[in-house]
Amino acid sequence: MKLKVINVKIRKAMLLEKETNIYLYENKKEEFTLVAIPNIEWSTLIPYEEETSLLNERLQQSLVKQVHQSEALSLTLKILQWVREM
Repeated sequence: MKLKVINVKIRKAMLLEKETNIYLYENKKEEFTLVAIPNIEWSTLIPYEEETSLLNERLQQSLVKQVHQSEALSLTLKILQWVREM
């Protein structure tokens, strides 16, 4: 059995009053980034071509279903920054 090694970046953020791991995986071939937060059972795919303003709105709307609105806004801004860095 051949295992494929993938490059996942782990970032930390305060979420629900505790430090939480946020996992980012970039698939350059298929041009998307996967963001996952297992502690709140949340993940999303971010296509390279998605416009930043639409992505911002989509992330906030999705995250607010899992965490308080202020945390969703803060986390959205962090995710946008991390995805741009990749």
